[in-house]
Amino acid sequence: MGLFDNAVPGGNITKPLMIALGALLVGKMLSGRSEEQPAEPQAPVPTPTGTSADGGLLGGLGGLLDKLKDAGHGGAADSWVGTGQNQPINANDLGAAIGPQVIREIAQRTGLNEQELLQQLSAALPGIVDKLTPNGQIPQNHQVASAFNS
Repeated sequence: MGLFDNAVPGGNITKPLMIALGALLVGKMLSGRSEEQPAEPQAPVPTPTGTSADGGLLGGLGGLLDKLKDAGHGGAADSWVGTGQNQPINANDLGAAIGPQVIREIAQRTGLNEQELLQQLSAALPGIVDKLTPNGQIPQNHQVASAFNS
């Protein structure tokens, strides 16, 4: 996967995890492409306000970081963007920060149960965000999208 090779423990980013990360950070990338979608369309999950069409379910990387800061995890989020050691985040804390609706929608897209999704995201996000912000700067949504497409 290039940029993300060493971003997660073990260096292995699974397809469901990439779908989850894409849904959070690069929503346009995934529209209508998921093979795991059920044959019967389910009622759409309302999209949280303030998201952009190409910024994923939370409005891109900046939106995700804002959610974490609003939930009291600004220190961890800042450590991922900064150049020092990445602080971990507990899976339940991450789920509470992102919100149950978003977690439910991503779990449906990936085929993972919500707890497994949160475990994988909490392990991967510190390294992924670190790789996306090598100079301590949050990239624009199109720059994040190009990182996922490379």
